[in-house]
Amino acid sequence: MTKADLVEEISARVNLSKKDTGIVVNLVLDNISLALSRGDKVELRGFGSFRVKQRRSRRARNPRTGTSVAVPAKLVPFFKASNELKSLVNGEEPGSEGTA
Repeated sequence: MTKADLVEEISARVNLSKKDTGIVVNLVLDNISLALSRGDKVELRGFGSFRVKQRRSRRARNPRTGTSVAVPAKLVPFFKASNELKSLVNGEEPGSEGTA
């Protein structure tokens, strides 16, 4: 699903124009991005959470030349799905994980 598909789906469900829905979707994504750029965690209950993780520096190999290169440490965005989302993806009832 692309952002355009998402806008179209939401627009049809809430009876808003695609233009207005697109603005709302962009605002949500912009605010998530801004929060992550500040180092904040974004938690969407029932869906998951976004946060920034530190990736350590490491040695890698250039595939063309075979020479070893240093890859510096960097921050990367990270998403962790909620248990409810994991259950939904696996075709289970939300809240049924771990029950026998």
